Amino acid sequence: MDVLIVGSLAYDSLETPRGSREDELGGSASYGGFSAAFHNRRMSGGGIGLVGVIGEDFNSKHLAWYSSAGLDVSGIETTSGQTFRWKGSYHGNMAEAVTHETHLNVFEHFQPKVPLSHRTPKVLMCANLHPSLQSSVLSQTSAQRLSILDSMNLWINIAHDQLLEVMRDVDLVVLNDGEVRMLASDENLIQAAYKVLEMMDGGILVVKRGEHGVIALHPDGLISMPAYPTSDIMDPTGCGDSFAGAMSQFLANGNGEVSRKELAESLVHATVTASFTIEKFGSERLRNLTVDEYDIRLEEFRIISKTS
Repeated sequence: MDVLIVGSLAYDSLETPRGSREDELGGSASYGGFSAAFHNRRMSGGGIGLVGVIGEDFNSKHLAWYSSAGLDVSGIETTSGQTFRWKGSYHGNMAEAVTHETHLNVFEHFQPKVPLSHRTPKVLMCANLHPSLQSSVLSQTSAQRLSILDSMNLWINIAHDQLLEVMRDVDLVVLNDGEVRMLASDENLIQAAYKVLEMMDGGILVVKRGEHGVIALHPDGLISMPAYPTSDIMDPTGCGDSFAGAMSQFLANGNGEVSRKELAESLVHATVTASFTIEKFGSERLRNLTVDEYDIRLEEFRIISKTS
């Protein structure tokens, strides 16, 4: 297995300046999974597995979407109750969601159980979960090349010490710029990023900056690149998760320590993939993305990156 993604499987009800949706398939594992699955097919990889929990109300059509994308769903647990639900809205430049309701439902008591067949992936992606659950996943697995962790401001606020502990146990951490500033208590992003890297005791830190692109701290130097200039923004939900999924799958194709050049190339693919995600509600754009249209945008972005 190339990549194992552990995270949330959810239904989102959301409103943006472009429209609204009810019970749209979402969750960090969904977006990360569809993104990684696209690149797995594009690069003839070795498969992607999901671990998560759903309720009895989960639509069988959506399970079929996972399977048809080539995702291994044997790690998805169905339990009594309702699936995790989130309701929110985006306004203005849609840089940040406003949360109106969160119903954890079956996710509240979720304890990840990684199947034996999934315990030695090339890359482990611990998507946004409570740090104690991420720690549990790490204890059940042995990533052959790389372990990656994503997080959010909630865990910085309510599980700060646990988050720092689990960050030290992985090879690569993905955060957005606001989370890095919060964690470091420093408004200067570059200074904050280096402070967070010290908290991690080394490794690789990737900082997502939305429309401003991405920076990454690698042992061999800093990486900085722009975002793809997308004007057709419909729904930013899952953009960061699809970014991480693409990066994870690309890095699963190599061996040994991740070089600065290889990390930079993975961020190119992550950036281009995320630029598609925001063009439709939910996972629609990712699920219907073709290799030809992806490759066209990829080449456009390479030109933009060289001239920026």
